[in-house]
Amino acid sequence: MRKIPIYTYPAAGWPALISSTRKLMDYQTFLRGGLSVFKSNQPQGGFDCPGCAWPDHKSHKAIDVCENGIKVIASETMTRKADAKFFARHSVTELQGWSGYELEHIGRLSEPLYYDAKQDRYVPIPWDSAYRLIAEQLGQLDSPDEALFYTSGRVTNEPAFMYQLFVRYFGTNNLPDCSNMCHEPTSVMLGRQLGVGKATVTLEDFGQAKLILMFGQNPATNHPRMLEMLAHAHEQGCRILSINPMREQGLSKFRNPQKPTHMAAGQSADVVDEVIQVQIGGDAALLTGIAKWLVENHKINTDFITTHTSGFEPLKQWLTEQSWSNIELGSGISQAEIISLAKLVADSSATICTWGMGITQHVQGDDNVGMIANLLLLMGMIGIDGAGASPVRGHSNVQGDRTMGIHERPAQKLLDSLERVFEHPMPQVQGYDVVTGAKALITGKLIVFMGMGGNYAVAAPDTSAIQQALTTTQLNIFVGTKLNETMLYPGANNLILPCLGRTERIITAKGEQFATIEDSMCQVVPTQGNLKPVSEHLKSEAQIVADIATHVFGSDSSIPWQRMSEDFDVVRDYIAQAIDGFEDFNQRIRASERGFHLYHPARHRVWNTSSGKAQFAVPQYPITYVAAQMAEATSSFRTLTNTAISVNGAQDNEQKIWQLTSVRSHDQFNTMIFGFKDRYRHTNRRDVLFMHPDEISRLGWQTGDNVTVTRQPNKNSTDQPRVLGPLVLTEMDIASNAVAAYYPECNDLFDLDTHAPDSHIPAYKSTTVVLQRMSAEGSTTDPTY
Repeated sequence: MRKIPIYTYPAAGWPALISSTRKLMDYQTFLRGGLSVFKSNQPQGGFDCPGCAWPDHKSHKAIDVCENGIKVIASETMTRKADAKFFARHSVTELQGWSGYELEHIGRLSEPLYYDAKQDRYVPIPWDSAYRLIAEQLGQLDSPDEALFYTSGRVTNEPAFMYQLFVRYFGTNNLPDCSNMCHEPTSVMLGRQLGVGKATVTLEDFGQAKLILMFGQNPATNHPRMLEMLAHAHEQGCRILSINPMREQGLSKFRNPQKPTHMAAGQSADVVDEVIQVQIGGDAALLTGIAKWLVENHKINTDFITTHTSGFEPLKQWLTEQSWSNIELGSGISQAEIISLAKLVADSSATICTWGMGITQHVQGDDNVGMIANLLLLMGMIGIDGAGASPVRGHSNVQGDRTMGIHERPAQKLLDSLERVFEHPMPQVQGYDVVTGAKALITGKLIVFMGMGGNYAVAAPDTSAIQQALTTTQLNIFVGTKLNETMLYPGANNLILPCLGRTERIITAKGEQFATIEDSMCQVVPTQGNLKPVSEHLKSEAQIVADIATHVFGSDSSIPWQRMSEDFDVVRDYIAQAIDGFEDFNQRIRASERGFHLYHPARHRVWNTSSGKAQFAVPQYPITYVAAQMAEATSSFRTLTNTAISVNGAQDNEQKIWQLTSVRSHDQFNTMIFGFKDRYRHTNRRDVLFMHPDEISRLGWQTGDNVTVTRQPNKNSTDQPRVLGPLVLTEMDIASNAVAAYYPECNDLFDLDTHAPDSHIPAYKSTTVVLQRMSAEGSTTDPTY
């Protein structure tokens, strides 16, 4: 076997501090950004770091932010501006050729802009003129459903509530958000099975857990503050397993910057005991094997199941029907290994299952989450200390936005509540989510697009098609702090409205305001920027929503939009009346410096489900789904090329079909590209294809080869083959049959039709591809079909 390059240092520690310092200098915000670091996640007058949704410790720390958070802060606190002078020098056509990294570093948006087609440039526009144009265009629609209103998870609770209220008052539920692309299966399945689509644990539960199963997540890169709690749990005797196709090297050791002994003496803490390298898309099969053994060997909590659950017998019957050969085929893990894992589950008195997008972003993403919930229910691990479900979300307020009503499929209870409080009818027809909204854009059903933050076209599959579709609209409105690729494909009218960042002060006629967010574990905390805004022309998101609503509705609205934007207490009073769990909002958010925890019924074994009990769920897809997809692709390629081809070839050079997954670099946050260094994966570039070195050798290829990745269309599809590359072949400890490429660069390999059935989440984490090595002259050689 070839030796895989290993990152020999612990996660975090001095390399993280050095990298963070360099990033502050790269963005030329060493002083401004550095001062903000000391205010990040602080309980009094501090702001909640926009870098992730991991909860804050209750104990006070002088510095409570991770490397990833510092990079996000550096990005936001830079003083260089993308102003009128910049846009005078660069046409939109030119900027379309810039990379995400280049756009990220040009500076902060500093004044409202309008696209001038004659000049092919963005030019300044007065705020009032922009608002009048929006009101005019919205007023010309035949139906409110011809407009789409997207939301990013960076938006805080108060403007999010105002935004969804504005959209529904306008008359539509077209409110897609970034949840549609990350944890929608979590919301759908936990809501269906437990009654609430959120975590049932608190941060303190990690210190009491005896077993933590981590599915499809990479905390060292995506939410490094989690490492401290994992290391603490490990010190308390908790066993921690990472279940992931990739052996993430940042999970081996953790050097805690908060501990002087770690930093000065070079000490570190263990994080993960074992890595189970499940094949891509094999999580449901693995969980099926665990559950099958537990049920058949009577290792389940029958008292809990009898008292608190419904649907056990259909699940038991389904588990009985699943053969071990199919479980092994579907998971890539042997029966013996699965049984060993099941025995750990059986012996644990307190188990936490935690997961990221490696679980959700699959066609069978709903099944994956459903099987995690099934496992917890089988063992009675909901509603006791040290145990439960812990989905880990990315954006700091993606969960809060959903709680505030940002949802294309709102509960009837929410609509009824809004009607009662605001005495205005609310739309009853479900709206477009990210996938259906993108399709509606592409087919010309949408005339107006508005993005409250985010990078919609680049975050979604079929990026190029969505960008082209945006050029056919009558109006696009982008509210944000930075220029991104989605903003560079203007329709007949295109507006960029610059807003304040999380780190900046919001000062209104009523004084300085603070907002709130909800973290991954249902804690609602205050957030208050401390910096002077980078430009006098910036407005808060709440002010932008209020101004648009005032121009659109005029005297036809009884809602005090301007009062809400000037005084966030007014917004919170309305939230307290309309949203369950926020009673006495203003009083409770001020009563504790760390906010308050939203009541979670399932945590108290109260089940707000259709049956009144926790609900087991039988998977919709066969556990051999991925293997079947690969076999189908093999047959398709054989037919197309009349060439012998196999999935698990007996000959060393026969394997041709691969499962590709998207990954994020250590130097990015969602679609924001800070740099090119992914130090845990030993690469300084983004145009790479990761593969196990043994697989590279077996193919007769070499590290550094140029490879193209092709995804052929599905059966009966009129779609053309999708090709990515050339990419540079790079070594990674990844499961067999698997390769990985960076998101969002690989997004055009994924299509809008391949998604989970109920949640509609796109399958970013699993698609079947064929690889071709390129010759030195650039043409393909060693064809794989």
